[in-house]
Amino acid sequence: MSILSRLFGSRGGEGSEGGGPAAPAEEHDGYRITPEPQRDGSSWRIAARIEREVGGETKTHRMIRADTLQSEEAAAEASLAKAKALIDEQGEAIFRS
Repeated sequence: MSILSRLFGSRGGEGSEGGGPAAPAEEHDGYRITPEPQRDGSSWRIAARIEREVGGETKTHRMIRADTLQSEEAAAEASLAKAKALIDEQGEAIFRS
């Protein structure tokens, strides 16, 4: 699978092997973070979905990092940590194009 299809279209290689989220969603400063590590060969890429209600509308940002880890569980934990750091640094600016 090409890197472009992994980043922009194909969801076949993403998330937990069972098809659901790799770990439960967490709330952080009013944002909902759902870790969605992506399988990348024998490793797992750090990725998460960040959501927040803004003006009655749910805004969503998909975070995908270059970092890879050996286990899905470790990638899910790192995904939560990276998403929290992104929220702390950028706030609602993550939803601007």
